[in-house]
Amino acid sequence: MEENKRNIDQYHHHHHHPLLRGGVRKEYKHGFSSSQMQSFSSICQTFIPPLPLNNNNNNNNNNNNNNNNNNIIDENVSSFYKASGSHSPVPDEAAEFLADKGLPEALSLVKLILTVLSFRLGTLLLCGSVCVNSKWPFIHNFSEMPIERRELILKKWSNHKFLPFRILFVMIKMYLLFTFFAWTDKNSENPAWKAIGYQRDTRKSKKALKGRPLENGIIETRNKKDSTFIQSLTQKGLTVIDDPEHNVYKIKCDVVVIGSGCGGGVAAAILAGSGQKVLVLEKGNYFTAEDYSSLEGPAMSEMYESSGFLATHNGKVVIFAGTTVGGGSAINWSASIRTPDSVLTEWAHDHKIPLFKSPEYHGCKAEKFMFQENYGEILRKKKCLGVIAKSSSKNITKKLQIEAKVTVSACGSLFTPPLMISSGLQNPNIGKNLHLHPVIMAWGYFPENETPYSGTSYEGGFISSITKVVSEDPSIGIRAILETPALGPGAFATTSPWVSGKDMKERALKYSRTATIFALVRDKGWGTVKKEGLMKYRHDEIDKENLRLGLRQALKILIAAGAEEVGTHRSDGQIFKCKEASGEDMEEFLDSVSVDGAIISKSDNWAKINPGSKEENQHHLFELYLYVENPFIV
Repeated sequence: MEENKRNIDQYHHHHHHPLLRGGVRKEYKHGFSSSQMQSFSSICQTFIPPLPLNNNNNNNNNNNNNNNNNNIIDENVSSFYKASGSHSPVPDEAAEFLADKGLPEALSLVKLILTVLSFRLGTLLLCGSVCVNSKWPFIHNFSEMPIERRELILKKWSNHKFLPFRILFVMIKMYLLFTFFAWTDKNSENPAWKAIGYQRDTRKSKKALKGRPLENGIIETRNKKDSTFIQSLTQKGLTVIDDPEHNVYKIKCDVVVIGSGCGGGVAAAILAGSGQKVLVLEKGNYFTAEDYSSLEGPAMSEMYESSGFLATHNGKVVIFAGTTVGGGSAINWSASIRTPDSVLTEWAHDHKIPLFKSPEYHGCKAEKFMFQENYGEILRKKKCLGVIAKSSSKNITKKLQIEAKVTVSACGSLFTPPLMISSGLQNPNIGKNLHLHPVIMAWGYFPENETPYSGTSYEGGFISSITKVVSEDPSIGIRAILETPALGPGAFATTSPWVSGKDMKERALKYSRTATIFALVRDKGWGTVKKEGLMKYRHDEIDKENLRLGLRQALKILIAAGAEEVGTHRSDGQIFKCKEASGEDMEEFLDSVSVDGAIISKSDNWAKINPGSKEENQHHLFELYLYVENPFIV
């Protein structure tokens, strides 16, 4: 049976897209020095320490695992408790992840602190008397200290008033825990998965389209060099001129669309359908259903902007934005929820778009287009002639100068403003009024032997079902909506609070039986995005109150459903034990729930608002992709 399963796993491993298979890197380019890596590995070991196994730990796993072979369970859990964040290749993989996806300014800060911690006097400066010992050498650097003392330091840094300590704590915690639980070996396996009750889905989709629908028109620049790239473009009917003087390839088309997501894809289809020669630029890779491996780590790395770690400048909101062909439409839930009447009314009346309140909006039938002759000229200061692009492939040595009659910027609200600003546009309104639909999560643990529910939480809830948190005041209406996500092991560990290594491993053993509900609000607050990857955002007080009420309702639902314990994702690990608790105890706990400050704040406790945007999920321009098909060129 085990051999058969292994053969199936190997089959799936070799039949998925190479970028989605996972596996160990052949070399590391993170640039950490040996002294920095020594400090970094010690921190990794502190976050994920090797621990002795006791009966309580094993009982947690027995509740989560359907396997009746207790010896196998004991072995898996024992191995999990012995595992350490300092074991190879975890530190190097986490450092590579951090160096590749972390903000350069934050990465420089992390490296500086790691360097200081490699010296004894530097450790004394940053950690205080906890590094002092009565025996020679009296002062220890960070890696020389016992793990118990290092844990005290990390706990202190998690809510330290000195901002750099918080940044170090959060960055290493997120990138390390995601790496530890989502990284896979060459066989697409992770040593921790069996212990925590996780098994990736290896079923083949019965409805998956065979082949690659865009294959005839797509040009994957990562597989091209200069000569083959030009040849591919001309074969698709595009005019290409090599301009060595300016070191560019000039490409001519009717329309260039930047971004292939919900906006760009629709715009390109309509324009191509009208007979225009359309070229769509996409920096992400092209994947089909048959390419998917069900591996969380590679999927996040290849299909999400910044591997899903894109955040506002204060760390308050983490934003999930697509960076693949299809953009947000490729990564978002395939659940089409009817637009609320109140929103349709606002769009129709306040924004003067009557279509949204007409019968045609729900089930339209096209009859004709309406055209009007344009007898005058529209005066504009600048006319867009196309776009300059760059391939991420090192084998294509020149930039792309795409000349088009029409240019459509459809990189979404996160990346269109930086592109416009970097192109020289100076309108002060560019990049303002950023809305994110912030989300906050609650969790509940349901032991299998004490609740009537079977199965595992990562198999997903009813994603098309929502619960509305409605105000008693009719003028306010809906305060929040509640939905159920499915979290992979990496996302679960990253979003969970860390209060100790022991607590982290105990939480992980409960992973497969921990249900999550999130509250989403339509924000009154807004932010700005002027530079790529740098979003400034501040909640309105009404948003905070709506998030708090939504979080409170989510917790009440989990308690009513029979959870043994519930909690929030606040940095101090806020938990409520439901067993034998009175109604007064529950109300006291619910009253204590708050939407705390951001990482960059003076609040003792903080919480990231996860996963962030439900709608700003389109993305940036250029690099990796051209899909070309006459007359539809993407």
